[in-house]
Amino acid sequence: MILSDAALVPERNLIKPPPNQFTHALQRSQPYFYTDAESARSGEFADGTRVVLMVYDGGAYCRVVDGQGLYVETAFGGLRRLRPRRLMVRRRGD
Repeated sequence: MILSDAALVPERNLIKPPPNQFTHALQRSQPYFYTDAESARSGEFADGTRVVLMVYDGGAYCRVVDGQGLYVETAFGGLRRLRPRRLMVRRRGD
C-alpha cells in the first residue's frame, strides 16, 4: 500500500485551501516542527520557500503556513519579509 504525502501530515497541521499570497520567504533551509521546536524535527523547508507568517510573539520561533497548506513551527530568524505586491488600479475612462 502506498500512502499519499497528506496521510503522513497530522490533519491539524493542514490548512485548506492553502494560501496563494505570502508574507515571508526562508533565507536558508531550516527545520520545521508539527507541534513545537522542543519536539522531534518533522521536516525541513528548502531555501526560498514562501510562507505566510501566522503567529509570532517576539520569541525565537513562529508558526507559518506554506503554499501546500502545511501549518508548522519554525525559527523566526530564518524568515525574510517579502515586499507587498502593488495592485494596478485602473480608473474609469483610462
